[in-house]
Amino acid sequence: MPARPGLTQPDKDATEAAMARALDALAAVFDAIGPGERTLDIAILTTDGVPLCQSVEFSATADVQLSGILGADDFYTLAVLLVFALEGSTVTGSTLIATTAAEPRPRTCGWTIHDGWLHPMTSTDVDVALIPCPGVTGKDRDIYTAPELPEPAADDEGADRA
Repeated sequence: MPARPGLTQPDKDATEAAMARALDALAAVFDAIGPGERTLDIAILTTDGVPLCQSVEFSATADVQLSGILGADDFYTLAVLLVFALEGSTVTGSTLIATTAAEPRPRTCGWTIHDGWLHPMTSTDVDVALIPCPGVTGKDRDIYTAPELPEPAADDEGADRA
């Protein structure tokens, strides 16, 4: 049986730059989806085929403070996965899905994560990403195309982009 290949460790500078971009990205997402009860779901597939995911519920305030996060450990896990997705060398695919707690139906949009930033998914792409597993009932929700997120300039994050 062949040995399982290990993941190549990301470059330290690239990881640090991705950490800065992750904070910028989360602030941009919170700003784009506005205040209220929200859930963020991240899913990534590593280069060795391992799927990883995390879901975080939060209540963003009007001034986009992180104080409304429900479950700090879950948020830290989501943030770490976002860093790896933004850095990109150990990830083959990743998405970030945002869902509101709107009544009468939740509203959902999403972004793919590649080339160091979040890129809007169309409503069709989000709909496909949310197809439930066989035997599981899907949630009734309004799906919309995600807004474009302003990408920070390289000098804003303290490092050049790769």
